[in-house]
Amino acid sequence: MSGGAKAPLILLAAGGTGGHLFPAEALANALVARGFRVDLVTDHRVSNYLGRFPAGDVHVVSADTLRSGNPLRLALTLFRLGIGTLRSIFLLLRLRPKAVVGFGGYPTLPPLFAAKLLFIPTVIHDANAVMGRANRLIAKFASAIATGYPRTADPSLEYKATRTGNPVRPAVAAAAREEYPAISESSPLKLVIFGGSQGARVMSEIVPGALGKLEEKLRARLEVVQQSREEDLAEAQSIYRRLNIKAELAPFFADLPAKIAASHLVIGRSGASTVSELAAIGRPSILVPLPGAIDQDQLANATSLARVGGALLIRQADFTSERLATELTALFSDLSRLPAMAKAAKAEGRLDAAERLADLVMKVAGVAP
Repeated sequence: MSGGAKAPLILLAAGGTGGHLFPAEALANALVARGFRVDLVTDHRVSNYLGRFPAGDVHVVSADTLRSGNPLRLALTLFRLGIGTLRSIFLLLRLRPKAVVGFGGYPTLPPLFAAKLLFIPTVIHDANAVMGRANRLIAKFASAIATGYPRTADPSLEYKATRTGNPVRPAVAAAAREEYPAISESSPLKLVIFGGSQGARVMSEIVPGALGKLEEKLRARLEVVQQSREEDLAEAQSIYRRLNIKAELAPFFADLPAKIAASHLVIGRSGASTVSELAAIGRPSILVPLPGAIDQDQLANATSLARVGGALLIRQADFTSERLATELTALFSDLSRLPAMAKAAKAEGRLDAAERLADLVMKVAGVAP
């Protein structure tokens, strides 16, 4: 199949966060390599993630999160989703995509509902071990369901579910080729710390204090890369300077996969993309699931990696500087433990997930390879 203006179009729909956009980017690259054109439907949060996204056009739709409780708020949300669906109908009539693929988040609902109304095939992909609420709303209408974990879909919908794994973007696939860095009793110890769109604050509050509790000899070997909110940067930098710890801090790292590959240990949340990328690259981690989520999806994701020995799971209620210092001391005191965790994590990675998902999309769209 050759590309160009006459090539078939696949429309991808994803909420504007890394957890939704990274697997969409991976699929987009796989489809473009097969000669398809790709457009993206998302929301206004997308700006940080579009640098390498191979979309012909990006379309922003009106959407909102469904919340219970306030009737006025619910009515306004339904109104916005309705407007978004109407605009999506006109968009799809203009674009004529062969299929619409959703990656979760409420901005995916209008284009997926519009596709259903226009009899355009749809695929939803859910990266979490527990299916997200937006995907659950649309799952029974979708032509096919792709999952990152087994038994994610409702049992009544398993007949149209396929476990493709979670697609990882090209930067992650490249990082996955890097061997785990050598570690010795005197080598630098490289830490990468990040919290995602909702979790950077707790990392800034807990991690610097934990590193300050380590023995001076151990602390002197640390090299830290840490995602930190703008408002937390100055204080975290001040602590690291006082502790004489070499640290690189920023609100966002465009080259995060490469930094993960260069690390000995990652400390972070356990969103689906984070866990998938840690497994693909093969790096040990300490995972702190985001608390308070209705579906506890991050807890399920972290549990999957901890169960095979690729990660340590610490619930946020237990995530204190003292606890973290204890765990770090134990990990860095046993030279065989971190490489073993890296190997266990790597065994869970699926680097062919984007190709598997592309196969499914082409099947549903009725387009021969």
